[in-house]
Amino acid sequence: MSMQKKAQLVEAVVFFSEHGVSKQMLYPEFEAMLDGVVGLPEFADQQVRLVYVLLNTRLQARSAVFFYLDFDENGRADTGWNLPLRQLAERAGRGPDLGAGPIRLACRSQCPVPWQQMHLWDPNLGPEGNDLVLLRDALKVNSLGLLLEDEATQALDAERLQIASEDSWYAPPEPTKEMAEQLAEKMEKEHRLKAAQLVRQQRLRLEAINQQNEEAMARLRQAAEASRIALQEQIHDLQHALRQEQDLNAGLQAQLASEVERYQASREEMTQQLRALERHGRTEADILRTQFEGEVEARVAAVVAEYREQIAVRDVELACRNQLDMQFQAEIDRLRVECQALADQSGQAMLERLAELGVVFVVYHPGAGHLTIPLHDLVRYQDNPEAYAAAKCFVSETQYRHWLAHYQQPSCEASLPNGERCAMPIDRVEAPSRFIIGESNCCPRHKAGGRLRTAG
Repeated sequence: MSMQKKAQLVEAVVFFSEHGVSKQMLYPEFEAMLDGVVGLPEFADQQVRLVYVLLNTRLQARSAVFFYLDFDENGRADTGWNLPLRQLAERAGRGPDLGAGPIRLACRSQCPVPWQQMHLWDPNLGPEGNDLVLLRDALKVNSLGLLLEDEATQALDAERLQIASEDSWYAPPEPTKEMAEQLAEKMEKEHRLKAAQLVRQQRLRLEAINQQNEEAMARLRQAAEASRIALQEQIHDLQHALRQEQDLNAGLQAQLASEVERYQASREEMTQQLRALERHGRTEADILRTQFEGEVEARVAAVVAEYREQIAVRDVELACRNQLDMQFQAEIDRLRVECQALADQSGQAMLERLAELGVVFVVYHPGAGHLTIPLHDLVRYQDNPEAYAAAKCFVSETQYRHWLAHYQQPSCEASLPNGERCAMPIDRVEAPSRFIIGESNCCPRHKAGGRLRTAG
C-alpha cells in the first residue's frame, strides 16, 4: 500500500520596490545576507520593504509576513535586526486566498505581537497595484528555481479498482433528497467561507487605509505645528519692532509736549508784557503785538521746520542705510567671487605650476652674478632682494649696500672741510667680500687721514 507524500513548505524572501517585486531569494541566502557574508549594493542606505513567504511545491503562498529591513551605505543589512519571522508566520491571522486557501498574514494592521508592529508594513490591497496579487504572480514565475510537484493523476493498482455494475455504467444515479441537502449545505458553507474571507480582506484593507490616513494626519499636524511656530516667531519680531516704534513715538511726543509747554510759558510771558505796554500806549502795544505774533509764528515755523528736517533726515538715513546695505551685500558677493578667483588662480599656485613645468627663476645682482632662486625662496627674495644678494655674497646687508654704491660710482666718499664730498676717482673693488667701509671707498689721502685719525 503506497503512502501519500507529505506536502513540503519552502521559506523565501521577496523584495518590493516602487515598481513591484524587485528581487527573490531563499531563506538560507537571506540568513547569509544577515550574517554579513554577502551584501546588496543596490539597496545601499535604504529602508527596503520585504515579505517572508512560506510556499508549497506548487508555488502557492501559505503564509506571508510584511516587514522592513535597513541597509547601510555599503549595502550591508542592519546587524541589530532580529525579527522572529517564523513565529510571526505561525501566529498570524487569516488573510486572502492566493490559490491554496486563505493564507496566514502578518502586517502592521494585523500583527500577532504588538511590540513588533512598528517593524511591519501594510500591503496595498487596492484594485491597482495590489501587492498580494504582485506577490502571487511573482511566485508563479519560479525565479527561485524550485522543483514543482507533479500534478498528473497517479495510477492506481488494479486491486484497488472497484467496477460498478453494468446497469449503472451509462445512467447516473438519481439524486436523492439527502444528496441534495448535503450539496446545498456544502454550497452554503463555501459561500459563508468566501463571504467571511471577503469581509476579512475588506477589514484588512480598511485598517491599512486608516493607518495611512493617521500617518498623513500626523504629517499634516507636524507641518501645521512648524508653520504655527514660524508664524509665532514672525509675530514676536513684529511686536518687538512695534514696541520700538511706540517707544520712539512716545519719546518724540514727550519732547513735543515739553516744547509746547515752553512756548506756552513764553507766550504767557509776552502776553503779560503786552498787557503792561497797553497801559502805556496803543501804538507801542500794536508794535509789540505785531512783534510778538511775528516772533511766535517764527518760532513755531522754526520748530515745525526743525521737526520736518529731523523726519527728512531720518528718512534719508533709512534710505541711505538700505542702499548701503545693498551696496555692501553686492560688494561682499563681488569680493567673495574675486577671492574665489584669486584662490583658484593665486600667484603661488601659478609659480608652483611653472616650477613643475621646469621653469627656473634667475636674477642678476652685481657682485653675486646670476642667481637661480628656488621656489621656496621667492617670498624671501621679494621681501628684500638686496639682503638675499648680500647673503649669497657672504656679507651683511649694510656692507653690500655700501659696496653697491661704490661699485656703481667708484669715487672717494670722504668729506672735505667745506662740507663737500671729495669725489676723487678710485679703483673699483669687484667683490663685496673684499670691500672695507672707510678704506675701499676712499682715496689714498683720505685713507691715510683716516688711519691717522684712528691712531690718534
